[in-house]
Amino acid sequence: MGTISQEGVEAMTRRRNAARDSYRSVFETSLGFGGVVASEAGLLEVFLPFGGASRTEMIAEIAGAYPDAVADNTVTRRAAHLLWRYFAGEPVLFDLPVNWSVFTPFQTAVYHAVTDIPAGTMRSYGEIARQIGRPRAARAVGQAMAKNPLPIIIPCHRVVGAAGDLTGYSGAGGVLSKKWLLDIE
Repeated sequence: MGTISQEGVEAMTRRRNAARDSYRSVFETSLGFGGVVASEAGLLEVFLPFGGASRTEMIAEIAGAYPDAVADNTVTRRAAHLLWRYFAGEPVLFDLPVNWSVFTPFQTAVYHAVTDIPAGTMRSYGEIARQIGRPRAARAVGQAMAKNPLPIIIPCHRVVGAAGDLTGYSGAGGVLSKKWLLDIE
């Protein structure tokens, strides 16, 4: 097993600290319930509805990861509403604050580049690597995508293999979920 860089350790510490003062909201889709968690500084995590969870199950899943998140706030309510609309097939602009402080500088660069990918379009891991000035870091971009705690908000489903193939998706349902998300856009 690999070692975690000092930068990675610092990001994990920032994430744990942000989770102490967190808020949550849930949203219902035709696939089940999803959830969203934020700190005062912005969004921390999106829980996708692909597992078919009930409201109670989703709240329990969020509570397992964020035990202090027992109420909602303006950001989580707005994010939940926008995600509900997105899963209903509506075009949505996710103009929400993100708590960027919980990411490493590399993740931040990757996630900013990915948020610029327009709905209904795709970019390869290599294209993202070149865009952030790290042309040989396509694999590292893929690793950042696998750790993306804000799917849909940071639309990692729009990042594909060099040949346009739908490689890996760490969310519930894997590549089938990635295909579904691309199809609704």
